[in-house]
Amino acid sequence: MTTQSTSSTPTDAVTTFTAAFAGLVATGDTGPVEQLLAPGFRHHRPDATSSTKDQWLSAVRGSLERIAGMEVEVKHVLASGDHVVMHRRRRLPGGPEITVVDICRFEDELIAEVWEIIEPAAEAAAHLSWWDA
Repeated sequence: MTTQSTSSTPTDAVTTFTAAFAGLVATGDTGPVEQLLAPGFRHHRPDATSSTKDQWLSAVRGSLERIAGMEVEVKHVLASGDHVVMHRRRRLPGGPEITVVDICRFEDELIAEVWEIIEPAAEAAAHLSWWDA
């Protein structure tokens, strides 16, 4: 795992962020993640949809049974200013592998926004020439 930090985003925030999301996957406990989210938290998807803190937590809680046993490999965590970027690979037992990049913006030591990008690893080569659709 690669970590870069600046004085605006303490290493503690990166460590807490990484541990909270690892705990979510390992235990299904949304509490530590919920404590990191600002009251006005927004979660953004590539299709231009966004969800509020309550909507996102509800969706996560609703998916916990389906993601039980998911393997997560953190490839990189980078921090600069008020942003933390996490690049991971996820795999469900017997399921496909996906690559995920989360870009988080912190505000007052809480996560104010997350932009999430997900790509099935098996489709990555086809996406290298997306303009030839």
